[in-house]
Amino acid sequence: MASHAMNEGETGPGPAAQAGFDVVVVGNAGVDTQVYLAGGEIDSGVEGHFTENLDCAGQAGVYASRGYARLGQRTAFIGCLGEDWAGQFVRAELQQEGVDVRGLFLDPTGTARSVNFMYPDGRRRNFYDGKGHMGVQPDLAQCQHLLRGARLAHFHIPDWARRLLPVARELGVPIACDIQDVMRANDRYRRDFIQAADFLFFSAVNHPDPAPLMRRFLASNPRQVIVCGMGARGCALATQAGIRFFEAVELPIPVVDTNGAGDSLAVGFLVGHVLEGRPLEDSIHRGQIVARHACTLRGTSAGLITAQELERWSGEW
Repeated sequence: MASHAMNEGETGPGPAAQAGFDVVVVGNAGVDTQVYLAGGEIDSGVEGHFTENLDCAGQAGVYASRGYARLGQRTAFIGCLGEDWAGQFVRAELQQEGVDVRGLFLDPTGTARSVNFMYPDGRRRNFYDGKGHMGVQPDLAQCQHLLRGARLAHFHIPDWARRLLPVARELGVPIACDIQDVMRANDRYRRDFIQAADFLFFSAVNHPDPAPLMRRFLASNPRQVIVCGMGARGCALATQAGIRFFEAVELPIPVVDTNGAGDSLAVGFLVGHVLEGRPLEDSIHRGQIVARHACTLRGTSAGLITAQELERWSGEW
């Protein structure tokens, strides 16, 4: 699975690659196993539990790539997979969505896995096995080829991805970074991503009030546009003009699974504001619809909202 090698069913650079992609997603990919618990808590006094276990192509890079493709954007993905059944499965799922996978490179220790315990009340506990992702290195020349001419680079935070931040910057590609469940503004691991981002996303899971953290980020990088996903509480937007809070969008379809919601919020916002040139408030609204729709999908990253569905929902809600 070397990044230059063509695999069965793949083709060489087509018109989209020659003209530049709308977005290049840089991040983790793997197989998620969602474990749906029947009760409120795990009974540590017994060995066995009856659950529903569903596998899907998951993790932030897959949710984002599939999300962009479903919204009609020319999408490429840079990430690593192993030479195993899980890697073959994830690759096939991305290709089925029309995502260019020539940026995939090999993790010799295997494909990353994640086990998520899903509680009936919406809580989630994640157990992540990133395999060799802290030691692998992408092919910089291949990555530069994919990033050249892109309208947006959407980064997640595997360690190897920080090497591509200056590549995107040198090529003049706008950079969005999702720093996920960040705890502190001075997080050393995330520092490169925070400083490089034109658009910064994070989850409020560790922040009942995300405003102080957003102010810290803006103080060190005033040019940033910052979006914080707050789950059922909505989301927050920070720019030099100040911080605004937006209530959650309600759709007449139930929430059954919150996996991929944060990735979808970022995708919907960035498609609206960066790729379609919409105002910030409109883009926030559309991002929340994309995220809310993701919560209607149980145990899968397939079936994310399409451009046509987004237009319909955004007109009604």
